[in-house]
Amino acid sequence: MSSTCVVCNKPITGQVLSALGKTYHPEHFVCAKCKGPIKDNKFQQHEGQPYCDEDYAIMFLKKCFACKQPIRNKIIHALGADWHEEHFVCTVCQTSLCGTSFMEKNGHPYCKKDFYEKFGEKCAQCGQPLMDQAVVALDKKWHQECFVCQKCKQPIDEDSFSVQAGKPICSKCT
Repeated sequence: MSSTCVVCNKPITGQVLSALGKTYHPEHFVCAKCKGPIKDNKFQQHEGQPYCDEDYAIMFLKKCFACKQPIRNKIIHALGADWHEEHFVCTVCQTSLCGTSFMEKNGHPYCKKDFYEKFGEKCAQCGQPLMDQAVVALDKKWHQECFVCQKCKQPIDEDSFSVQAGKPICSKCT
């Protein structure tokens, strides 16, 4: 009993190719998109149709937000987008952000250090980013260790202090 090719509906005499529960003449088993021959049984299927690997990737795989290419392996989903693992990196320093906490600004990912350096408030004394708690005084923000008396350079840790030329002075130096 001969098989019938699902594409041309003619009997298959000779080599029969069986795939996806159907029988084909070998020359009729082609990619549903490009119509190119499927070689070495390397194909993907979608809704019962065979596709070469390249067309399947273009048509059905998620695309990386950074490079716009299909993602064939592990997908990183972050910031409402999909990324290749190697492309989910800090916008500034290019350090991988996979498996770490990160910050976001205008849809771009940043490591914590670069985010605060670029967008964070700066200490009134040293000018470095304020990444944790800050002392708020004199309408400015300071690192705890930078909020010091401008005369004796000792930390001001009491609630009352004086101000001279816009700088804090501890109660001992006033």
